[in-house]
Amino acid sequence: MNADLSIRAARPADLDDAARLFDAYRQFYGQPTDRAAGRAFLAERMALRESIVLLAWRGNLAVGFTQLYPMFSSVRLVPVFVLNDLYVDSGARRMAVGRRLLEAAAAAARAAGGHRIVLETAVENLAARALYRNAGWDEEATQWYSLDLAGSRVRA
Repeated sequence: MNADLSIRAARPADLDDAARLFDAYRQFYGQPTDRAAGRAFLAERMALRESIVLLAWRGNLAVGFTQLYPMFSSVRLVPVFVLNDLYVDSGARRMAVGRRLLEAAAAAARAAGGHRIVLETAVENLAARALYRNAGWDEEATQWYSLDLAGSRVRA
Protein backbone atom coordinates (compact mmCIF):
# COMPACT_ATOMS: atom_id res chain seq x y z
CA MET A 1 0.00 0.00 0.00
CA ASN A 2 2.01 2.94 -1.30
CA ALA A 3 5.40 1.95 0.13
CA ASP A 4 7.01 5.04 -1.40
CA LEU A 5 4.67 7.32 0.56
CA SER A 6 5.80 8.85 3.85
CA ILE A 7 3.87 11.08 6.21
CA ARG A 8 5.34 13.37 8.83
CA ALA A 9 4.59 16.51 10.77
CA ALA A 10 5.32 19.66 8.81
CA ARG A 11 8.38 21.64 9.82
CA PRO A 12 9.12 25.31 9.14
CA ALA A 13 11.30 24.25 6.18
CA ASP A 14 8.19 22.59 4.66
CA LEU A 15 6.07 25.74 4.62
CA ASP A 16 6.35 26.37 0.88
CA ASP A 17 5.19 22.82 0.10
CA ALA A 18 2.42 23.02 2.68
CA ALA A 19 1.31 26.43 1.37
CA ARG A 20 1.06 25.09 -2.20
CA LEU A 21 -1.27 22.29 -1.08
CA PHE A 22 -3.17 24.56 1.31
CA ASP A 23 -3.79 27.06 -1.50
CA ALA A 24 -5.10 24.30 -3.79
CA TYR A 25 -7.34 23.07 -0.95
CA ARG A 26 -8.77 26.56 -0.40
CA GLN A 27 -9.38 26.95 -4.14
CA PHE A 28 -11.24 23.62 -4.11
CA TYR A 29 -13.62 25.29 -1.63
CA GLY A 30 -14.10 28.34 -3.84
CA GLN A 31 -11.57 30.72 -2.31
CA PRO A 32 -9.31 32.88 -4.47
CA THR A 33 -5.68 31.86 -4.67
CA ASP A 34 -3.44 33.54 -2.11
CA ARG A 35 -0.46 31.34 -1.38
CA ALA A 36 1.35 34.02 0.64
CA ALA A 37 -1.60 34.50 3.02
CA GLY A 38 -2.02 30.74 3.33
CA ARG A 39 1.67 30.33 4.09
CA ALA A 40 1.50 33.02 6.77
CA PHE A 41 -1.60 31.40 8.27
CA LEU A 42 0.07 27.98 8.44
CA ALA A 43 3.31 29.45 9.79
CA GLU A 44 1.41 31.18 12.60
CA ARG A 45 -0.59 28.05 13.49
CA MET A 46 2.62 26.01 13.61
CA ALA A 47 4.63 28.61 15.55
CA LEU A 48 1.90 28.99 18.16
CA ARG A 49 1.31 25.21 18.25
CA GLU A 50 -2.36 25.81 17.47
CA SER A 51 -2.57 22.99 14.97
CA ILE A 52 -0.91 19.80 13.81
CA VAL A 53 -0.06 19.86 10.10
CA LEU A 54 0.86 16.55 8.50
CA LEU A 55 2.31 16.26 5.01
CA ALA A 56 2.27 13.20 2.75
CA TRP A 57 5.41 12.86 0.64
CA ARG A 58 6.15 10.78 -2.42
CA GLY A 59 9.89 11.14 -2.63
CA ASN A 60 10.64 14.88 -2.45
CA LEU A 61 7.15 15.93 -3.56
CA ALA A 62 4.45 16.82 -1.04
CA VAL A 63 1.24 15.26 -2.39
CA GLY A 64 -1.23 15.78 0.45
CA PHE A 65 -1.81 17.33 3.84
CA THR A 66 -4.15 17.36 6.77
CA GLN A 67 -4.53 19.83 9.62
CA LEU A 68 -5.89 19.12 13.09
CA TYR A 69 -6.99 21.70 15.64
CA PRO A 70 -7.29 20.91 19.36
CA MET A 71 -10.44 21.55 21.35
CA PHE A 72 -11.98 20.00 24.44
CA SER A 73 -15.08 18.07 25.40
CA SER A 74 -16.57 19.53 28.56
CA VAL A 75 -18.93 16.57 28.90
CA ARG A 76 -16.22 13.93 28.61
CA LEU A 77 -13.46 16.10 30.16
CA VAL A 78 -10.98 15.12 27.45
CA PRO A 79 -9.08 16.68 24.55
CA VAL A 80 -10.71 16.29 21.13
CA PHE A 81 -9.27 17.20 17.75
CA VAL A 82 -11.03 18.70 14.75
CA LEU A 83 -9.76 17.41 11.44
CA ASN A 84 -10.39 20.67 9.66
CA ASP A 85 -8.45 20.20 6.43
CA LEU A 86 -7.57 17.22 4.27
CA TYR A 87 -6.35 17.53 0.71
CA VAL A 88 -4.64 15.24 -1.78
CA ASP A 89 -3.10 16.64 -4.95
CA SER A 90 -5.10 15.57 -8.01
CA GLY A 91 -2.21 13.48 -9.41
CA ALA A 92 -2.02 11.43 -6.18
CA ARG A 93 -5.69 10.64 -5.69
CA ARG A 94 -7.00 7.06 -5.56
CA MET A 95 -3.60 5.88 -4.28
CA ALA A 96 -4.50 5.60 -0.57
CA VAL A 97 -2.89 8.95 0.29
CA GLY A 98 -6.08 10.23 1.95
CA ARG A 99 -6.44 7.01 3.93
CA ARG A 100 -2.83 7.17 5.09
CA LEU A 101 -3.28 10.81 6.11
CA LEU A 102 -6.33 9.83 8.18
CA GLU A 103 -4.32 7.08 9.89
CA ALA A 104 -1.47 9.50 10.60
CA ALA A 105 -3.94 12.08 11.93
CA ALA A 106 -5.37 9.51 14.35
CA ALA A 107 -1.88 8.57 15.53
CA ALA A 108 -0.88 12.24 15.98
CA ALA A 109 -4.07 13.04 17.90
CA ARG A 110 -3.56 9.99 20.16
CA ALA A 111 0.06 11.01 20.79
CA ALA A 112 -1.14 14.50 21.77
CA GLY A 113 -3.59 13.04 24.30
CA GLY A 114 -6.69 13.23 22.12
CA HIS A 115 -9.62 10.92 22.75
CA ARG A 116 -11.62 11.64 19.60
CA ILE A 117 -11.37 13.28 16.20
CA VAL A 118 -14.34 14.99 14.59
CA LEU A 119 -14.81 16.54 11.19
CA GLU A 120 -17.45 18.12 9.04
CA THR A 121 -17.72 17.89 5.27
CA ALA A 122 -20.28 18.92 2.72
CA VAL A 123 -23.10 16.45 2.07
CA GLU A 124 -22.28 16.74 -1.64
CA ASN A 125 -18.64 15.71 -1.11
CA LEU A 126 -19.34 12.05 -1.86
CA ALA A 127 -15.70 11.08 -2.41
CA ALA A 128 -14.66 12.42 0.99
CA ARG A 129 -17.63 10.84 2.73
CA ALA A 130 -16.80 7.46 1.16
CA LEU A 131 -13.16 7.82 2.26
CA TYR A 132 -14.16 8.54 5.85
CA ARG A 133 -16.65 5.66 6.01
CA ASN A 134 -14.17 3.23 4.45
CA ALA A 135 -11.53 4.32 6.97
CA GLY A 136 -13.84 3.42 9.86
CA TRP A 137 -15.29 6.82 10.69
CA ASP A 138 -18.93 7.00 11.78
CA GLU A 139 -21.21 9.36 9.92
CA GLU A 140 -23.37 10.99 12.56
CA ALA A 141 -26.73 12.68 12.16
CA THR A 142 -25.64 15.61 14.31
CA GLN A 143 -26.91 18.94 13.07
CA TRP A 144 -24.26 21.64 12.98
CA TYR A 145 -25.14 25.31 13.13
CA SER A 146 -22.89 28.23 12.35
CA LEU A 147 -22.84 31.89 13.17
CA ASP A 148 -20.81 34.21 10.96
CA LEU A 149 -19.34 36.65 13.46
CA ALA A 150 -18.23 38.99 10.68
CA GLY A 151 -21.63 38.97 9.01
CA SER A 152 -24.35 41.57 9.32
CA ARG A 153 -26.90 39.09 10.72
CA VAL A 154 -25.16 38.84 14.08
CA ARG A 155 -27.25 40.19 16.95
CA ALA A 156 -25.51 41.47 20.04
